[in-house]
Amino acid sequence: MLEVINLSKNYPTPRGPLPVLSGISLKLSRGEAAAVMGPSGSGKSTLLHIIGALDTPTSGTVTLDGENPFELDEKALAAFRNQKVGFVFQDHCLLPQCSVLENVLTPTLVSRSGDDRAERARMLLDQVGLGERLDHRPAELSGGEKQRVALARALINDPVLLLCDEPTGNLDRKASEVVASMLLELHDRQNTILIVVTHSIELASKLPLSFELIEQQLARC
Repeated sequence: MLEVINLSKNYPTPRGPLPVLSGISLKLSRGEAAAVMGPSGSGKSTLLHIIGALDTPTSGTVTLDGENPFELDEKALAAFRNQKVGFVFQDHCLLPQCSVLENVLTPTLVSRSGDDRAERARMLLDQVGLGERLDHRPAELSGGEKQRVALARALINDPVLLLCDEPTGNLDRKASEVVASMLLELHDRQNTILIVVTHSIELASKLPLSFELIEQQLARC
């Protein structure tokens, strides 16, 4: 279970603290999926980064399966992010010099051992329709295909939590529909907790839960 309690985030400025998030609370269990919407600059990505332990809150707590990542030392925190959280960003962030298969395997280099890593990567790439593109480089893929590789990479370590920041933001309508469908299908198969930050009303409508972030507060839509 993911539990966010009374989360706030301020950024220091010459004129004093700038509040971005205030009193955010959220609870999601395995298998649940939620969209977070809101105007640009409302703090959606900041909220996602804190939930994924990429940023720290000013106050409040975040726990995933009862573990608070902000109580961990640096090494344990890195392991927490690698093993329990999968990230998909608006920009696919693939390594251009690596093949599709190598990109998906990147998170396993510090966490998984054994011969099943490549097998799982191939399985995930089959599931996103790229089983025949294992040796291709990112430059040889379309934008939608790159994002599907990023999705497979996010799931390679079987995370508890899958966080997506505008996963269809750079895609055309057709590619967006394909990525959204595969995202939801893989979420169901993997039984993750899924949070998607998006401006797309169409994508948000596909998720069973929707929240809107306005004036530092999170409200159920």
